[in-house]
Amino acid sequence: MWLKTLCVPLFITFICLSTSCFGSYIEDPFHSDVRQTHVYSRPTTYNQQDNVNPINNNEVWSRIDRVTLKVINVDDFGAKANGIDDSQAFKEAWELACNSSQGAIVVVPKNKIYHLKPIDFFGPCNSPLIVKIHGTIKATVHHSDYKAHGRRRWLYFVNVQNLRVEGGGIINGNGRTWWQNSCKINIALPCKEAPTALTFSQCSNLRVAGLRIRNAQQMHLSFNKCVNVKALNLSVIAPGNSPNTDGIHVSETHNIHIKNCVIKTGDDCISVVSGSQNVQATDITCGPGHGISIGSLGARNSAAYVSNVIVNRATISDTTNGVRIKTWQGGSGYAKNIKFQNIMVHNVSNPIIIDQNYCDHHKMPCPYKVSAVQVSNVIYENIRGT
Repeated sequence: MWLKTLCVPLFITFICLSTSCFGSYIEDPFHSDVRQTHVYSRPTTYNQQDNVNPINNNEVWSRIDRVTLKVINVDDFGAKANGIDDSQAFKEAWELACNSSQGAIVVVPKNKIYHLKPIDFFGPCNSPLIVKIHGTIKATVHHSDYKAHGRRRWLYFVNVQNLRVEGGGIINGNGRTWWQNSCKINIALPCKEAPTALTFSQCSNLRVAGLRIRNAQQMHLSFNKCVNVKALNLSVIAPGNSPNTDGIHVSETHNIHIKNCVIKTGDDCISVVSGSQNVQATDITCGPGHGISIGSLGARNSAAYVSNVIVNRATISDTTNGVRIKTWQGGSGYAKNIKFQNIMVHNVSNPIIIDQNYCDHHKMPCPYKVSAVQVSNVIYENIRGT
C-alpha cells in the first residue's frame, strides 16, 4: 500500500495477524475484472440486472422528465397524519403507482407527520416511479409491530427498477426505545438485532436524494444487492451514543455513488461490506461516529469480497476512526483496489487503521486464527489533520 502527503500529528494503525496484513487468500469464484457486475452470492433470479450500464442513469430519467406522470397523494387513500397508523394508505398508494403503465409520482405532503408500521414496497413495477417525501414519516414505537418482519426492517423497497426517492422530507426511525434495549447500552441484556430504517434491496437505476434521515432504530440507510445507485445530498443524524446506527450501509451492491452527504451517528458513517464493487464516496462530512469503514469482513469464517472503492474529499471529526478496513480472524477472500484521498481529520483517535483482528464481542475474546481476508492495493493520499 502507499502513503502520500501524511501530516503529523496523525497516527496510522495496522493490527495484523502474525503472518502479515495480507493473510491467506481464496480466489473469488467469479471474474474480478473492474467492469464486471456479478455479486458472488446473488440469487439466480437477480441475474437479469447484471448487464445494466454502470452508475450513469441520467438517460433514463431525462426521458421520464419529459412525460406527464400520474400524481398519487397518500392523503387520497386515507392517510390522516393524526398520530394513528397510516400504513394502509401508503400501501394502497404504492400499489396504484407500481401498477401504473404511464409512470407515477407518490406524494407525501409537507407539514404533516405520518406514522407507519413496517411496510414493504414491492416491485417490479410497470413503469418508472418517483416518491416525493415532503413531510415527515415516523416509525411506530411498538416493538411487537416488527415481529412479522424479523425485527430487521421498517421501510423496505425491494426489486424496483428506475426509482427516485427524494423531496427534502424527514424519515424518523424513532429509535430511542431500541437503543435503550441494546446490549451495547446495557450489557445485562441479550444482544438482538434492531430494524434498519430505510432499505433498498435488489433495486436498479436508483436515486435517493435530499432526504433527512433521523434516529434510526439501528442502521439508517441500507443498499443491498442493488445496481446503479446514486445517494445524493442526504443528511443522516443520530446521537453519538446511539448503538449500531450506521449512516449508509452498502452490501453486495455494484456501481454506487454516495455524494455530498452529512452523516453524524453512533457508528460508521459509511460501511461497505462483502459483495460490493465500484463504490464511490465523494464530499462526505462525517462525525461523530466510527468513521468510514470497509468491513467488517470475514465474520464466522466466511468468504468476503470487496473491490474498487474510492473515498474522495471527506471531513471526519470527533470520531473513533477515520478511514478504516476491518476484518475478522478466520475469514477468506479479499478487500482490494481501495483509495482514500483528500481527507481532513479533526480529533480522530485512529485516522488510518487496518484491523485484521476485529472483534465485536464484549464478554469473551475472539479465538486466534491464522487465516484472513487479504487486504491489498490500498492507497492513502493527502490525508491531513489531528
